[in-house]
Amino acid sequence: MKKALILFISMILFAGLLAGCGTSEDNKTNEKEDDKVLVMATSADYPPFEYIETGKSDEIIGFDVDIAKAIASKLGYEVQVKDMDFGGLVQSLKSGQADFVLAGMTPTEKRKKNVDFSDIYYTAQHMIISKNDSGIEKLEDLEGKTVGVQLGSIQEGKAQEINEKVAIKIENRNRIPELIQEMKAGRFDAAIIEDTVAKGYFENEKDLRGFTISDDPEEAGSAIAFPKNSELTEKFNKELQAMKENGELQELVVKWFGGEE
Repeated sequence: MKKALILFISMILFAGLLAGCGTSEDNKTNEKEDDKVLVMATSADYPPFEYIETGKSDEIIGFDVDIAKAIASKLGYEVQVKDMDFGGLVQSLKSGQADFVLAGMTPTEKRKKNVDFSDIYYTAQHMIISKNDSGIEKLEDLEGKTVGVQLGSIQEGKAQEINEKVAIKIENRNRIPELIQEMKAGRFDAAIIEDTVAKGYFENEKDLRGFTISDDPEEAGSAIAFPKNSELTEKFNKELQAMKENGELQELVVKWFGGEE
């Protein structure tokens, strides 16, 4: 009877040990799977860089998404795209919510203090857009006007530069479509957005027009942002350079912008 009791207790302990080992192995497997998924933070209101084609799908698509998936695939990762307001993207890297940011972001000196950047992958220009009947055709015409910009964007800084030369009232919003709606409603006289993004709106909003303005060449172009000292920066740069050399990046430029970079 005593031997049977000892045998019974031993079996229970052994079963518990196996269960514990199984849980440990499962956790290791899940950790490995999680390690193979990179979180890309973006602001999905910036076609053709990143946006949701409303009415067709809730999937975030665009130029930046294709770049992210192409590079990640070459490195053996999958990509999970997380949508948030542009103004919170840098903080998402600092807080560990994301592994990298791809959102048409310009690597300004201010941003470089908080995150690291890849090489430039695309260069565009700022554009002042307004309604056809606004009478705004050059910077001087913005005198006394209300100008909208996206919160936390490079265009917000550009508006402040303009304000030093031409007195304007600057208003910011979280999303690009909000800027367009504010103009259409007559609350904004103009807005500053990237020219490639503006061209997409011109196709659907026939009552809008615009003109480009120059930028500091040292703070032009879009790059991928990473947490400080991330090992991904060098890896992404290597693959990005390969895509430039083999023509893969240019193929994506043609796909999403319909022309040469």
